[in-house]
This record gives sequence, C-alpha cells and structure tokens, in this order.
Amino acid sequence: MDALRLPEGPLDVLCVGAHPDDVEIGCGGTLLRLAERAELTVTVAVLTGTPERAAESTGALQELVPGAKTHFAGLPDGRLPTHWEAAKEHLEDLARHCRPQLVLTHRVDDAHQDHRTLGVMVTTVWRDALVLHYEIPKWDGDMGAPSHYIGLTREQARRKVDVLNRHFPSQHAHDWWDDEVFLGLMRLRGMECRSPYAEAFHVAKALVEV
Repeated sequence: MDALRLPEGPLDVLCVGAHPDDVEIGCGGTLLRLAERAELTVTVAVLTGTPERAAESTGALQELVPGAKTHFAGLPDGRLPTHWEAAKEHLEDLARHCRPQLVLTHRVDDAHQDHRTLGVMVTTVWRDALVLHYEIPKWDGDMGAPSHYIGLTREQARRKVDVLNRHFPSQHAHDWWDDEVFLGLMRLRGMECRSPYAEAFHVAKALVEV
C-alpha cells in the first residue's frame, strides 16, 4: 500500500464537529499524530453544546494539540438541520480568517442529522482544502468502507481513549461510551491498513499532483 503524504512545512488544520467530543472521538488520534509536526496550527469549531460540555472539549483538545484555537457556537443539540442558516453563518464567519489546507469533519452520509448536516455544509464553505470525513461509532450501525487511513501506534490509540475518559465525565453513563468500542474500531481500521491501530476517513474529492 503506497502512502500519501501531507506537504512538508507549516500546516493549517481545521476540525469541525457537531457536538463537544465529536472531534476527539472522530480524529483524536490523528490530532496526536499531527501534533508531532514542528509547524502546526489547529482550529476547532463545534456547533452545539452547553458551556459545561464546551469546557470538557476544550480541556481534551488542549491535551491532544496544545495551543489549539476553539470556537463554540452553542446551537441546540440535535437540531442543526433547523438551524442551518445560523450554522452556515458561523462557518462562513470563521472562513473569513481561517483558510486551512486540511479539514477534518463528519461524513456526509452519517446517520446522525447534526453530523450529516455539517459533513455536507463544510465542503461548501472550504472548497480548496483537502477534506477528510471522519467516522463516529453509534447504535445506528452506519459504519461504511472508508477510503483513507491514518495509522496510530498502540500508545497513541490508548492515549486518545485516556483523554476521552478523563475529559468527558458527562458521557460516561452512555452505553456506547466504552474503551472496547473506541479501541476496537481503531484496531479494526488498523488491521485494514496494516497498522497497529488507525483512524479511518472518507474522501469524496482529492487533487493528486504528479
């Protein structure tokens, strides 16, 4: 399997999530990998969530990528399709000064309405960036066949889960919040790309320079 590589030098990354913990679950390991780069700028935009949940996410993100810039819109959880205009305006405002080379966000076919709305919306706001659509396990059973992978070491995978557990106590009561779920998915994706662990992404469009 030939590996595709991100460009050397400074890299601007934008992560967009519908809820606090989406970015951390969907691409927390990838952020740990990216944090190893010498020149990295990470911006995170989260569209819903209470101040308490935003504080959880901020703490987790600062541990994954120290210095990450965070933006929380505070829109109602589970209602993004009916708040389309406000969500779009928030992202358009951000785009006026945030021009990333790489964007990490939800899948366009995610079963959750908030995730799906953002997955589509983000590609209409940032048209010139490489967009990797991450996956989030859920009871809907909507996992598909990803097109791209980012390999993780065992240490990175377990650190991601440790960060999730320490920074999101509000989510511990959910039956889907489980070390085996998070590690199991990363191990499965790792097997698929011959890595100890991995996070997987869907890419709808990519420019290949030869």
